[in-house]
Amino acid sequence: MSRVVAFFFRRIQIEGSSMVPTLLPGQMVIATRRWRPLRVGDVVVVPDPRDPERLVVKRVARREERRLVLAGDNPEFSTDSRVFGPVRSSSVQFVLLRRDVKLKMRQD
Repeated sequence: MSRVVAFFFRRIQIEGSSMVPTLLPGQMVIATRRWRPLRVGDVVVVPDPRDPERLVVKRVARREERRLVLAGDNPEFSTDSRVFGPVRSSSVQFVLLRRDVKLKMRQD
């Protein structure tokens, strides 16, 4: 994959059950760098506010000025804004594009 493509797109494997039934553990998804204003309902990728080395995949539940309230689709198994609070809109790195993606990644 070229560096330009790799910069704009990210292949992510879903871990955990926080986004069930929308996204299943082990499922591969494609996300793109944020390029448009975020909307309620978008599924986004942000650094975990508790551990910035870890990325979390959550849905935008609400907008509060420059902050976003994020929620998992499976609240019983989700650590989201109920735990870590709203996140800055600018912290969103990627927006989910597609589900059920099967890609052949070229090994260079």
